[in-house]
Amino acid sequence: MTDPRFAEIAALITRFGDSHYGERATQMDHVVQCGQLAVEAGEDDCLIVAALLHDIGQFIDDAGNAAERLGIDARHEEHGAAWLAQWFGPEVTEPVRLHVAAKRYLCAVEPEYEAGLSRASQLSLALQGGPMSDDEIAVFQANPWFAAAVRLRHYDDQGKRLNWQVPDLASHHDRIVAAMRPA
Repeated sequence: MTDPRFAEIAALITRFGDSHYGERATQMDHVVQCGQLAVEAGEDDCLIVAALLHDIGQFIDDAGNAAERLGIDARHEEHGAAWLAQWFGPEVTEPVRLHVAAKRYLCAVEPEYEAGLSRASQLSLALQGGPMSDDEIAVFQANPWFAAAVRLRHYDDQGKRLNWQVPDLASHHDRIVAAMRPA
């Protein structure tokens, strides 16, 4: 039996699943590929769920189109983390909230990282503040969710493959529901 909370999440993702938001892979492909990368890396269930749901904020108020169409940063990471907080604790929401900061961090500390970003990620990077300053790096590294956010960021970057068949979102039902706070 499908948990109604999972059904609400899946409906939102499915509604925008065929969108591309400047990437070649669809958003649904991106969702399940990021989750698969976290599974293959041996992450715990909470980080796998964060990987699956990290871009949910793109689907709230059509934020995913903000960078390309409007030239603004819709802060999808903040909106997504806040929306997910109705069901999940910080072990899911904090890596989601910090995955954009992790991109900015990696651009600052690994010079080759920025060159490897997709065109859409490079566009959004400029709108999100560009690479972090030294002060921002220090604050980010002190965050208890720093390492998880950086790992999630790598799954985000790698989860944009064409024609990579991985388990669908429904196959993660039990994992997602188990990561939720009790109803």
